[in-house]
Amino acid sequence: MTLCQLFLQSEAAYACVSELGELGLVQFRDLNPDVNAFQRKFVNEVRRCDEMERKLRFLEKEIKKDGIPMLDTGDNPDAPVPREMIDLEATFEKLENEMKEVNGNTEALKRNYLELTELKHILRKTQTFFEEAMHDPSLTEENFGLLGEEQSHRAGQALRLGFVAGVIVREKIPAFERMLWRVCRGNVFLRQAEIDTPLEDPVTGDQVNKSVFIIFFQGEQLKSRVKKICEGFRATLYPCPETPAERREMAIGVMTRIEDLNTVLGQTQDHRHRVLVAAARNIKIWFIKVRKIKAIYYTLNMLNLDVTQKCLIAECWCPVQDLDRIQQALRRGTERSGSSVPSILNRMKTKEVPPTYNRNNKFTQGFQNIIDAYGISTYQEVNPAPWAIISFPFLFAVMFGDFGHGFIMFLVGLYLVTREKQLQAQKINNEIFDMFFGGRYIILLMGFFSMYTGLIYNDIFSKSVKLFDSSWDPHDPQTNLRYTAGTLNGSVSLTLDPNVSFIKGGPYPFGLDPVWALSSNKITALNSFKMKLSVIFGVSQMALGVVLSIVNHRFFNRKLDIYCGFIPQVIFLISIFGYLVCEIFIKWIIFTVKDAPTAPNLLIGLIQMFLFQTEEKNIWYSGQRGFQAFLVVLAGICVPWMWLIKPLYQRHQQKHGQYKYQQVPTGNLLDDSEGEEVVYHSDSERSHYDPEPEVTLGLQTVLTPQRFKHQPLSVNSGDIIGQDYQGEGQIDVTVEEEFDFGEAFTHQSIHTIEYCLGCVSHTASYLRLWALSLAHAQLSEVLWNMVMRIALQIDGYGGAFLLAAVFSFWACATVVVLILMEGLSAFLHTLRLHWVEFNSKFYDGQGYKFHPFSFDDLSEYSIED
Repeated sequence: MTLCQLFLQSEAAYACVSELGELGLVQFRDLNPDVNAFQRKFVNEVRRCDEMERKLRFLEKEIKKDGIPMLDTGDNPDAPVPREMIDLEATFEKLENEMKEVNGNTEALKRNYLELTELKHILRKTQTFFEEAMHDPSLTEENFGLLGEEQSHRAGQALRLGFVAGVIVREKIPAFERMLWRVCRGNVFLRQAEIDTPLEDPVTGDQVNKSVFIIFFQGEQLKSRVKKICEGFRATLYPCPETPAERREMAIGVMTRIEDLNTVLGQTQDHRHRVLVAAARNIKIWFIKVRKIKAIYYTLNMLNLDVTQKCLIAECWCPVQDLDRIQQALRRGTERSGSSVPSILNRMKTKEVPPTYNRNNKFTQGFQNIIDAYGISTYQEVNPAPWAIISFPFLFAVMFGDFGHGFIMFLVGLYLVTREKQLQAQKINNEIFDMFFGGRYIILLMGFFSMYTGLIYNDIFSKSVKLFDSSWDPHDPQTNLRYTAGTLNGSVSLTLDPNVSFIKGGPYPFGLDPVWALSSNKITALNSFKMKLSVIFGVSQMALGVVLSIVNHRFFNRKLDIYCGFIPQVIFLISIFGYLVCEIFIKWIIFTVKDAPTAPNLLIGLIQMFLFQTEEKNIWYSGQRGFQAFLVVLAGICVPWMWLIKPLYQRHQQKHGQYKYQQVPTGNLLDDSEGEEVVYHSDSERSHYDPEPEVTLGLQTVLTPQRFKHQPLSVNSGDIIGQDYQGEGQIDVTVEEEFDFGEAFTHQSIHTIEYCLGCVSHTASYLRLWALSLAHAQLSEVLWNMVMRIALQIDGYGGAFLLAAVFSFWACATVVVLILMEGLSAFLHTLRLHWVEFNSKFYDGQGYKFHPFSFDDLSEYSIED
């Protein structure tokens, strides 16, 4: 990576930044960090883009409301030129106004339609109320005379009952009735009836259940109270004639108006649909264009204007390998803009740590994401991702070793890989699916490696398969006689003697002999095998991590870390755990199953090795006690070596004036960065002025056009070289680095303790490879014995039907429990082994990621984000 400075002409800046966005290889730095976002040069353009996106979101919402599919061809249009921005604004403004007008008209029409519909139901229901009252002897004499419809019978009655009719939401009826009773003290008469069909709310479009009501009362005071209660419950009141003839006449007029409204509403909806269909064809492209414009102006706000106001200055991080492509993009942008002045790209010298850029493809990206989740690698530090491509799925498979389960996982990964283009085109917005799809190649490899380890364990859905003839000889170790068919008949399990397991002609050709599936001591035999393999894999991976650390030390010129870190770390690891691995291999080679009772115990031997008290039964070669004592002493020497040598040596350098030379231009500020080398002038320059210039510690030599000046100059980090020492533009100074012995000693103590104890704990941590492998195999076997085996033992047609049901349950449990849950558990344990046990040996992860300006991901420029 390199830091570059860009000089862009004002008229060509937009086009150049657009081309760089399409390229996606430039990370711009904000040169206006102290400037408020609302005070930057292109803030108005950004606001216009926000407004356009707001209008597009409004259109998108209306399109989704009508269920219209939005066309997504997958096209990626170029960023529009600035003058096209005006056309887009006009288009979006027209569409928004048209949609608002249509929505307003539709809402008004629907409101009128709702009112007419409610009035229609009121007229129908109230007519029923009046007819019921006319046929009710208890109400006819009292009410209808008062209403004036039968006044001839009660001519002398002066009082009249008033009434109001309306519509209310059905859920409010009980509370509405209680309120009327309490406020009016029971002096009103309420009748209500439900409207059969739900009514559409004109604003929200929801379907609402409502009821018609009519309230009879006497006097203006009760009328006022009733109307206030109706208003409080948001009930809608409608005028209702008193006579049947008037009600029938109004009902006919209402039905006529409803039919007319239906016609107008249909035409309005057709117009709305046509507008939205036309917008749906282009809305995805419009979103991309608007966000690209916004991204460009957002980036231009990070640039500085020169004093002439005609040039924009930018600073950006670029990959050195791609500088030619960046130059070509700048030339294309200049040509597009029609500018005659080319853009200039200059490389800058800087002491800032560049961002980390790891080139990945769709295969390696998933593994890189796993490493980045632990920490972004320091610039040019060794990247663990290439090693994880093999080690991660392999260690997962050691814990998940089952050919059947691995095959299902492999098929899932294969489906995601082979159909990745179709699945990407569908743009499934699901977080869990995105997680699985992003790790599709990891799933594919984990399934493949699990199939391999499943064959090694000879485990297929907890059952063994006879790939070759068994090497076991049916021989009774107690009586030294061969088993007969009668002896074996009815045996549920056998105890296999490894001494006679391959008398037929050698060990089983590949993997585990299937006869072990019948053995009751299968777990005992496999535990020893898997535990030792776990230690071997663990020590090997940790050793690889320590070896990779020397690559970092050499690259960053940390020689002291090589001599005081890498070398004692390797010696410590090999002296104890490397020796243990060698013992495992030697024991496998030297001792046979016949020597099992007298073979040394490696765990006990390791403990006695530290106690310098090795028992006779654990001695298996001459000079073992002395050699093991030597290894323990050697490992013990490595502890103070890692702990004390480095801080003491650094203090020695600080006390004896081991200064650091630095060549600095006059007038510049000295920085306190580390790693500077001694810089001298060339011999030709020296001989031109003084054949034998004297350069000594504490005496600074300043080169001038006339002569060498020897002046004692005390220079510290942060000092500015003054004009008194000006020469040909640069001088050689020595800068003494500040050193805190206490801090260095504490840091080294923590690092040493962490490494020494970590070697022990991390080696034990790798035993999870054996533990999870055992747990997975036993859980699979238990599921088979408790589910499938029961159904397989039932004969007849009933057994067939039961087997189908049981198989369904067994298959679901296998997928959910053994593949998903157990797979997730093994994945997390593998993740821990790489993050803690492996990466901690060499990986700092203190960098920051290269985040180029790119149009590939425009979500960060969305209003929602």
